[in-house]
Amino acid sequence: MSTRLMEPLGDPPDTAVAVPGSKSITNRALVCALLADGQSVLDGFLFSDDTEAMLDVVVALGASLEIDRPGARVTVDGVGGALTSGPVDLHARLSGTTSRFAAPLAARGEGPYRLDAAPPMRERPMAATADALRSLGVEVEGDYLPLTIGGGLAGGTVRLPGDVSSQFVSGLLLSGPGLTTGLRVELTTPAVSRPYLDLTVAVMEAFGAEIRTADHQWWEIPPGSYYQARDYLIEPDASTASYFFAAAAFTGGRVRVEGVGSQPLQGDWGFVDVLAAMGARVERGANHIEVTGTGRLDGIEVEMTDISDTAQTLAAIAPFASGPVRVTGIGFIRGKETDRIAAVVTELRRMGIDAAEEMDGFVVHPGRPQPARIETYDDHRMAMSFALVGLREPGIEIADADCVSKTFPEFFEVLATL
Repeated sequence: MSTRLMEPLGDPPDTAVAVPGSKSITNRALVCALLADGQSVLDGFLFSDDTEAMLDVVVALGASLEIDRPGARVTVDGVGGALTSGPVDLHARLSGTTSRFAAPLAARGEGPYRLDAAPPMRERPMAATADALRSLGVEVEGDYLPLTIGGGLAGGTVRLPGDVSSQFVSGLLLSGPGLTTGLRVELTTPAVSRPYLDLTVAVMEAFGAEIRTADHQWWEIPPGSYYQARDYLIEPDASTASYFFAAAAFTGGRVRVEGVGSQPLQGDWGFVDVLAAMGARVERGANHIEVTGTGRLDGIEVEMTDISDTAQTLAAIAPFASGPVRVTGIGFIRGKETDRIAAVVTELRRMGIDAAEEMDGFVVHPGRPQPARIETYDDHRMAMSFALVGLREPGIEIADADCVSKTFPEFFEVLATL
């Protein structure tokens, strides 16, 4: 396990940062390209541990790939719905997204399929997907990974909770086009992370799928809706960009991220609105977003249900605000790679910062972080978020820094360019 000592910046950053492609879009586009009949080209592809896991899954299920790593491009020859028949072993590594997308995918084929992952992922919830597939007539053994999936999914109506993870819903929706009887997904509880569900629909529609929905309560994919192969450009990862935008906001610098259109798909671009509310200056152009720190960072109370992957980013810079920072609406992130509420509070306190857990969030009071070795809990977002503290204060070490490979292997090298 690697430990990285952060070095404070000599001067505030004044630069443009090249942010890799969105993990969320990359993995969704891979599913669509797999199920399409023909060749799709995915540009702006993110190569990380999570997307490598998804690449392994689509190959195991029958896709042929041409991979251009320097060009951030993957060409996918899809199977048109004719997946490789079982027995097939699928492995999701540490990727919750891959696990929750792969299970419904496997259910479409002729099993058995065995879906497993690295030990930490075996502890994360999978029952919502397993129960949903059972209700659709698919034999599934297990409620946690490893799962054995029988296959034979033809479609139907399924009801499941929406307040655990949007990935369960997205996985089902992505596997819907091409099913004999179509698919209808209904929620029994309100959806969390709604922008991720909108993102799923947007990527599906980009690949030609027909899908109807009503206010995040239900989605319907009719029989005869199919994916079509296409060339697809993946936009930069908004969650990753949040670290660089935060760096500008709390150091008084300027950071621009190129490649962001006027109507980006990812909800996490909304993090810049939080920074603006705290005093930063935000500029949105036709193909970029730029954040400039003003030397002022105000306290704030903010509901982050729809941008929960950036809550840790805000927690890391919160001690530098002029007043308390309270985040609400994110109780469900306790079930992510780690209990992210408990983790951020524990590590802030380790640096001598007054912070407290709340039922659905946390509160952080102003203070000067002291030198500390930050534990990351096998969570890439803990490493990337708390690395920011080391841009302002000396003596900040990030334990198990290599965990950033899950979504951004070059994170520390890019951060160093600031």
